[in-house]
Amino acid sequence: MRWIEIDGCEKINGSVDVPGSKNSAIPILTACCLANEKVILKNVPHISDIQVIYDIFNEIGISIFIDDNNNVNVDASNIYSTDIDSAKSSKYRAAYYFVGALLAKYKRISIGYPGGDNFGSRPIDQHIKGLEALGAKFSFYENYYVVEADKLLGATIYFDVVTCGATINVLLAAVLAEGRSVLRNAARDPEVVDLAIFLNKLGAKIKGAGTDTIIIDGVESLSGTNHTIIPDRLITGSLLMSVGIVGGHIAVNNIIPEHLLPCTAKLEETGMAIKLEDNSIRASSDTFLKGINIKTAMYPGFATDLQQPITALLIGADSHSTIVDTIYPHRFKHCIELNKMGADIILRDGNAVIPGRKKLKGTWVHASDVRAGICLILAALGAEGTTRITGIEHIERGYEDIVTLFSSLGANIRICEDLTLSKDDIDADIM
Repeated sequence: MRWIEIDGCEKINGSVDVPGSKNSAIPILTACCLANEKVILKNVPHISDIQVIYDIFNEIGISIFIDDNNNVNVDASNIYSTDIDSAKSSKYRAAYYFVGALLAKYKRISIGYPGGDNFGSRPIDQHIKGLEALGAKFSFYENYYVVEADKLLGATIYFDVVTCGATINVLLAAVLAEGRSVLRNAARDPEVVDLAIFLNKLGAKIKGAGTDTIIIDGVESLSGTNHTIIPDRLITGSLLMSVGIVGGHIAVNNIIPEHLLPCTAKLEETGMAIKLEDNSIRASSDTFLKGINIKTAMYPGFATDLQQPITALLIGADSHSTIVDTIYPHRFKHCIELNKMGADIILRDGNAVIPGRKKLKGTWVHASDVRAGICLILAALGAEGTTRITGIEHIERGYEDIVTLFSSLGANIRICEDLTLSKDDIDADIM
């Protein structure tokens, strides 16, 4: 068994660069399927979810080469199969982007059901609605589904709810559809904008990305390009929060501060000092924080992917806080783990009440998904004693070398392994 071990620290100090966005790199890599020429991508993060995409690429005929400058060279001109291994595609949620990226050119795709984070149902009904409007037909089987279309035709699609995944998937399919497609109530996330910029570099005709109405005029084919993935706003937010928990000063560089405005506004509300610069954010804190209320929402609201790490921040605030997650109401498994450390969080349907004024104590805890993992790391920084976090394979899905990152800021953090240790041994130790 592997786990991350963290001793509580007094301060976080330093300057760090942020890698490329996982949630942008995944759809852009998948979108390379649409290109008839080589694509070069910069700032792609080295995480396990990305490696799954590379494995799928290798199996369907897409050539991948990472050069000496860490640029990812993709050649999708010789795809010979659109049967995506269901076991591989079910390892992460966003494998469904292969449907939008392959359908127009290859007419048929077989793929496993979405996998990834374990915090409740993440339906694909809006994906199905949008792709069917373009002419796709779905057939569902026990472990996989098949999507077919002799021809995709432009359509006007109104999403019943704002959904980043469905907006991206339908956008991918629409760029090679005949005629005009209009996506209404579309997601406005920076990752959607980054994808649209990339596709337009390939020769697509997309307008309105970043607003709730995206217009796509289909083209016959797409060429190659060079593109740099935007920096990860979710990693940035988590790093800023670490300073609020233990105090200190941090400069987070190589970012787009505007993408963090919903987050930094809330951090300032707690009493943290935040300074936005051209391509960095500086944060400092004396750890005397105020309790606040948070309700997650689609961008430009407060991101659901940041509600877990900010929970760790609010445990030590001088008054109670509330968090309501309107996107994933069951995404509170991290609170159960935090309560093992002494947080005393009260869970209700779709929300959490954080009493504040709590000092955590290290123990064994488990990361059930990517953002729960970073939450537990942040909590451990401010806890008394040693915290041991299992489930680190989830953390590695979204964070590139998290140990080195936090070590550079002064944290006492390491990865440990004991092949003889089991979960039953850990449970017995806790009891």
